[in-house]
Amino acid sequence: MPTQPQRTVLEQFPAGGPRGSWPAEEYAAAQRAQGTDAHVVMDLPSDQFLVVTSTTTD
Repeated sequence: MPTQPQRTVLEQFPAGGPRGSWPAEEYAAAQRAQGTDAHVVMDLPSDQFLVVTSTTTD
């Protein structure tokens, strides 16, 4: 059985933000601009958007 890749959660944002507001996407874009391979995933059990990266952070 294949193993899941390790991900590091950089930041969490509640899903119920104001209409037209995309703070998780904006944060991920800022991280990408700094060279971090960040993207947004939805965590359904917690109803939050997570900005994650496959690289480890110290």
